[in-house]
Amino acid sequence: MQERGRAFAAAATRRRQAARGLGSAAAACTRGIARVALLASFLPAGGCFYLQAAHGQLEVLAAREPIPDVIADPDTPDDLAERLRLVQEARDFSIESLGMPDNGSYRSYADLGRDYVLWSIFATPEFSLDPLNWCYPVVGCVAYRGYFRNAAADEKASELADRGFDVHVAGVPAYSTLGRFDDPVLNTMLRWDDLQLVATLFHELAHQLLYIPDDTGFNESFATAVEEIAVERFLAVREATATYESYRLRQRQRRELMTLVGEAREDLRTYFAEMLDDDEKRLLKEDRLERLTAEIGALYAARGATPGEFVLGPWNNARLLSFNLYEGWVASFRQLYEDCARDLERFYARAQAVGELGRDARDDYLEALATRSAGSAGCTAASASASRRVSPVSRQ
Repeated sequence: MQERGRAFAAAATRRRQAARGLGSAAAACTRGIARVALLASFLPAGGCFYLQAAHGQLEVLAAREPIPDVIADPDTPDDLAERLRLVQEARDFSIESLGMPDNGSYRSYADLGRDYVLWSIFATPEFSLDPLNWCYPVVGCVAYRGYFRNAAADEKASELADRGFDVHVAGVPAYSTLGRFDDPVLNTMLRWDDLQLVATLFHELAHQLLYIPDDTGFNESFATAVEEIAVERFLAVREATATYESYRLRQRQRRELMTLVGEAREDLRTYFAEMLDDDEKRLLKEDRLERLTAEIGALYAARGATPGEFVLGPWNNARLLSFNLYEGWVASFRQLYEDCARDLERFYARAQAVGELGRDARDDYLEALATRSAGSAGCTAASASASRRVSPVSRQ
């Protein structure tokens, strides 16, 4: 097995070297490198961070290999070839049935030789659930900061912790460049089973459909909702009834976990708003997070399961934040999808209209969607409400 792995790695190196010739793959890589270099040249502030980001992105681009070449290589392990065929099927489905971009994203594979592509830092004040935001060109302000080296992320996290912030560092198996580069399927994404691999593909492609600068919660919740809808449709077409039921069970279990996390988050928000001294708030916070840990343990015990790394480890405000960013408005987007009679084209258009609202109006609208009963307002009504507050006019 080790011998075959070395043979595959050597073959991958040969393919990449061949691609650096005069062919179209080399030209595409050169264009990508030029974009990264151009971006870096406009970023004088925080130079070290941006240099590592540019270097990390270049590493990903240079490691790409066309998926058909990887599959055709006799040194490619059978299980990898099979999973890449699944990716091809899901990618074609995303274009033909989900209206996702028809571009070079997820048409290549890159083995980075590590468990995660990057590590993200989340940070909050000790007595607040509001994130520390970092702002960048193009994408705007986001509630996390990503590093392509674990040691660099840990160093920054230690610096923030020394300044009194609650900090959480999370390994990231996949990310999106929003269509600015042809993102590859990464070896880090293959840590998941087939279902989660396909779900992640749909999630990252959703970011290319709709991305609102300065609103991480909106963007991640929209992508998570699209991911769920896309997986449901993909499994239905494949007539994978048993897999679909397994997926629905997984969704329900995740919602149960998110309910516990949400309750803890709201309790902490109440504690932090009270007229208490810091020592009292600290004790209340510690007690509530210990209770959350016990509740999660009981939840998994009732299922006869062991908590995975996703929920293991110490809890703090920053870790609660990281959960909320990906799930906070999912119910709202699912309701909007129902309002639009499960018509994806209309759903995407209405989500775009909501995204164009001002931040407060957007949050109010999503909050109303979350509590709306199915069918109580149609997709057209949602658009009309949004268009009254979108400037200059709705694009619909």
